Amino acid sequence: MMFAITAKKIACNRFHILLTSRSLAAPPINEHNIPEECVADEDHHHSPKTPGQPIRQTTVASSPTPAAVAEESISNLDDVDDNVSANYLAPNATISPPLPFAKSKIGGFFQQAPVLHNPFQNDLLLQRYLQRLLPAQVYGDVSADLLRFGERVVNEIEALGRRCEIQKPLLQQYDAWGRRVDDIITCSAWKKQHSISAEEGLVSLAYEQKHGEWSRLHQLAKLYLYSASSGLYTCPLSMTDGAAKLIQTVKSKNIPSYAFERLTTRDPSQFWTSGQWMTERQGGSDVGGGTETLAKLQADGSYRLYGYKWFSSATDANMAFTLARILDETDQVIKGSRGLSLFYLEVRGASGKLNKIQVQRLKDKLGTRQLPTAELLLDGTVAYKVSEEGHGVQAIVPMLSTTRLHNALSSAASMRRMISLSRDYSTKRKVFGKLICEHPLHIQTLARLELESRGAFLLFMEVGRLLGLEETGGASEHHLLLMRILTPLAKLYTAKQALKVTSEGVESFGGQGYMEDTGIPVLLRDSQVLSIWEGTTNVLALDVLRCIVKSNGRVLNALLEDVQTRLQPVRVKERLQASCDLVETAMQRLVNFTEENGPVLEIASRDLAFSLARTYTGMLLLECAAWPNAADTDITAAERWCRKDLDSVLRSSKQGAYAQGNVAAEYDLVMEGYTKK
Repeated sequence: MMFAITAKKIACNRFHILLTSRSLAAPPINEHNIPEECVADEDHHHSPKTPGQPIRQTTVASSPTPAAVAEESISNLDDVDDNVSANYLAPNATISPPLPFAKSKIGGFFQQAPVLHNPFQNDLLLQRYLQRLLPAQVYGDVSADLLRFGERVVNEIEALGRRCEIQKPLLQQYDAWGRRVDDIITCSAWKKQHSISAEEGLVSLAYEQKHGEWSRLHQLAKLYLYSASSGLYTCPLSMTDGAAKLIQTVKSKNIPSYAFERLTTRDPSQFWTSGQWMTERQGGSDVGGGTETLAKLQADGSYRLYGYKWFSSATDANMAFTLARILDETDQVIKGSRGLSLFYLEVRGASGKLNKIQVQRLKDKLGTRQLPTAELLLDGTVAYKVSEEGHGVQAIVPMLSTTRLHNALSSAASMRRMISLSRDYSTKRKVFGKLICEHPLHIQTLARLELESRGAFLLFMEVGRLLGLEETGGASEHHLLLMRILTPLAKLYTAKQALKVTSEGVESFGGQGYMEDTGIPVLLRDSQVLSIWEGTTNVLALDVLRCIVKSNGRVLNALLEDVQTRLQPVRVKERLQASCDLVETAMQRLVNFTEENGPVLEIASRDLAFSLARTYTGMLLLECAAWPNAADTDITAAERWCRKDLDSVLRSSKQGAYAQGNVAAEYDLVMEGYTKK
């Protein structure tokens, strides 16, 4: 009797014997799904058979049954050689080609994963940008540092960031004996990010000013490489940078000198991070109406704070700046923003115990899970007033402006990382007979994402360039006006684009983009917060409008002047002249719109802000494309950007989007069927 053996490996345990025969049926199966021939007689098997338990024994067959081809049952398929011994074959047996999955537990095909390459070496736009702006010697120093750091990102920091996502912070409120301790426990990878941040000067670079006005760009470029691999450690770094900037600006004698030194040191053992505790139960952006925290003056000149901070990020920081209302002699306070003062506090005292602070709970967030964010009860917290009484909001502006810049940086960095991984994956994933990078529709989609990424990068770096000028005394009034309006514009615009790009990027990986263990979804989840932190889109749109009104339109005139001046040398390149016309005309029309439509500017402010951001970014891309050493891709990007609907607010206005009747109709549309309870 002949049998055609259709598997190279033969196993009887929990693996099927793959045999084909024209004359014999399959061997009988017992209750444990083990072929009966593979189970020894009870008298000869001294241990009980249990489901799933490996059975390893010799089976002797007295007649030519299918089991005769198996001399030994095998507990693990990997124990069998690919070549079946001739002793296992019946005379004249033939070996058929293996069937799919016949020798495998999970199949033979494995999709290659996307690979993270050195983020500086692979980012030619970043390289050309720095080479275009920085003096040659400065560029040499900066590029060497970024190239080295890019390797560290790939070989060390990326894995640390992933561990921060997996090993989330925990709150231990009580010790084993019932004492309140409120310890926030973070993983070793989070602590290592702290050390790396100090060693690499991710804050200090901007304050050491080794390269003068270019030091800030060096710092931002380095953070741009770091951000997506940082495990959200860029959040405490942004507030630390903001706190250092605030200390430099307010120059309060009530802030100890060591605070600035610790915020800007490169010594990991001395490095401090700072918090920014503003949000309370009644609101986030509306600090004037929502701040309930009270401050009571003490005999030694310090204050005791009493309040509840609803959303305090990077709660493991060493210090914080916060707002509170000072109680007068009759225990009364001034309401609104005019009643707020700014205070400096240290989170723990000399003994290491919390400074009359209770950590009520850690927030359970959609994203940014790596980051400890908590609700805090201040119950007599020792603090020091660092602003004039009632001028707290004004005093904290330098910190807010800095953190908004960091927010825009994180937006651009998340876009760049998603596109880098998606691009790499497109060269490895094959569908419909060819790689997906060979499908024009897929490349078109990635090209659109690339365009947004480039625009976001140039916009936030322009704000950084202006900040570098301001910090070294080189900023004119024109520069300061630009920085005032571009900071909220950059934060607003890049945050919304980051959400679109990361969402589309997840889709570019198909189903794998949706799987948490690939590390891809975290880029999308963490991007969602970027349009919320440091002011939502609408709040920032109103801030843009506020600075237009407060400056009597001077910030807009500064934008227009900047666009006109910087496009003049670009026009020398004939191919770019039409694009220059589009951008300059759009900016002029936007200035005219604000001058002629005062009554509807509030309802139009969101669309106006997006139009201003798109138009100004078009100028930055054209300037990049006009550089003598520009690549063809720079020109392509500039031309395509300028074909966007730059001044879309004008089209919406013509369609009646901001008319009073339309506003009422929108309210009815939203509220139809709603009954307030």
